[in-house]
Amino acid sequence: MQININAVHFKADKELEKFIKGKLEKVGKFHENVIGSDITLKVENTDKPENKIVEIRLKIKGNDLISSKQCKTFEEATDLAIEALRRQLKKVKDKKTSKRNKLEKNKKTEEMEDAESL
Repeated sequence: MQININAVHFKADKELEKFIKGKLEKVGKFHENVIGSDITLKVENTDKPENKIVEIRLKIKGNDLISSKQCKTFEEATDLAIEALRRQLKKVKDKKTSKRNKLEKNKKTEEMEDAESL
């Protein structure tokens, strides 16, 4: 899986990049059709301590999943964003599985009807 990290108006340190890549590789194992991801790190210019923003775009076959979280640290925001992506991936996977099961059920029903008509 290709992982692109883009820090806007600052240089992200190697430890942060390593942390993010490690977390995203685990998500890649969770779903087999993950192609790559784009991560954008931003620091919002506010007085609030929750000024670190992490946006993750996960590219999967057929769709892109996007999650954006704002927290006190990039690590915390990354954890929350990845957890949101896991939920989205689970929904996509469940939807795909239920669609496949429905098609198989319809196919079996048609085969049974064809067999009965003979």
